[in-house]
Amino acid sequence: MIDLKTINTVLGEFEDRGISRATMIEAIESAMATAYKREYGKRGQIVHAKLDLNTGTISFEQIKTVVDDTTVRFPTPDEETEISARTHSFHGEEEHLAEGELTRFDSEKHILINDAKLIKRGVSVGEEIIFPLEPQDDFGRIAAQTAKQVVIQKVREAEKLSMMEEFGEKKGQIVGGIVQRMERGAIFVDLGRTTGIIPYEEQIPGERYRIGERIRAYLYAVDEGFRGVYLRLSRAHPQFVVKLFELEAPELAAGSIEVKALAREPGSRTKIALVSLDPHVDPVGSLVGQRGVRVSTVMSELGGELIDIIEWNSDAREFVKEALSPATPIELVLDEADHRATVTVAEDEQSLAIGRGGQNVRLAAKLTGWNIDIVSAGGADVAESDGKTVIVSPSEEDIVETAGVMPTESTEIITDMAQETTVLPAEEELTSLPESDETVADAEEDRDKAKDE
Repeated sequence: MIDLKTINTVLGEFEDRGISRATMIEAIESAMATAYKREYGKRGQIVHAKLDLNTGTISFEQIKTVVDDTTVRFPTPDEETEISARTHSFHGEEEHLAEGELTRFDSEKHILINDAKLIKRGVSVGEEIIFPLEPQDDFGRIAAQTAKQVVIQKVREAEKLSMMEEFGEKKGQIVGGIVQRMERGAIFVDLGRTTGIIPYEEQIPGERYRIGERIRAYLYAVDEGFRGVYLRLSRAHPQFVVKLFELEAPELAAGSIEVKALAREPGSRTKIALVSLDPHVDPVGSLVGQRGVRVSTVMSELGGELIDIIEWNSDAREFVKEALSPATPIELVLDEADHRATVTVAEDEQSLAIGRGGQNVRLAAKLTGWNIDIVSAGGADVAESDGKTVIVSPSEEDIVETAGVMPTESTEIITDMAQETTVLPAEEELTSLPESDETVADAEEDRDKAKDE
């Protein structure tokens, strides 16, 4: 007999871990059946156990399948001698059958149809007959240890299934956890019931993480392994940006806005193209937010990664122009055969169109799906990109490397320097003395002169 108070406490604890009461009862019954078979059973027996939660008692029963000479074959005298010579074992040995060969008849798990009809009227081949076994509650050490291992295995399987269901629903969403440890470049994140991993290639370049720090990431894969459930997380995945915007922009989460295309270089820059499904909703303004608060929040989560938000256009010509933002093309020619766009820009916007290291034109090509060639207003080829690589002409490449920054950035630097040379800090500003102070000083000077004379 099992202590009901203890069993109910255990069942409650496992329910808190996501394992149902029915699953745990099944595990206990399976363990008790295994222990009974090891201690008191015979070779080939199929033993089931039933736990009564009202009384705490466990009953045992043997299951036999109804067969006839068309479903089983009867062993030869040699096979019977071999079977009787084998030692007692609670493990049922699997019978290896050739193709088309019938299962050998075993009186411990089979019962002939004629005998079965004497027990149950109207029984047919394939049904199961239940025979009660003598109750037992005294099991040896080995049998008890075996039962314990069965319960542990069942619990692990139930926990794995529970986590697969829980995190399977969260796949494709953002999850939060605490940095647990870092090994070989990978980050292990404590998610509560299990641990997720952010591989090195799924991290944002340049980010640094500390143990105990809270972190958010995109759950892109839920894998079932031998030792448990493996959760693959990413902060470099393009959908991570989309899900962050869904948290900030209700219009995107509700479906009023749709992300048509996204190109990202983690830690550096992202271009995202949107279309509004509601004529009353501004797609770009919805993601930017009032005074840029929404996009600033997302950029802060991504460690300052720049984000270009543009409106998607079904006209490829207009879409490519928008994708090259902040540069403003003068002319654009599309070659449908080669799927190539030739864009002409002013000479003072060449660096802006190409971007640092060719990033702007590369992301624009990836976003639109068009190969993009940048041509200066004078007709010279400046750069070309297929979305993966950028080939910059030598002269322009020298200009970009020498400058080191894009024109907009250099303007900001010059402005800051001008402010530093012309504006003094508040504590260093010169102030004029009040007139009364000057009069007192003059009087003191006159008295000093009079004493000297």
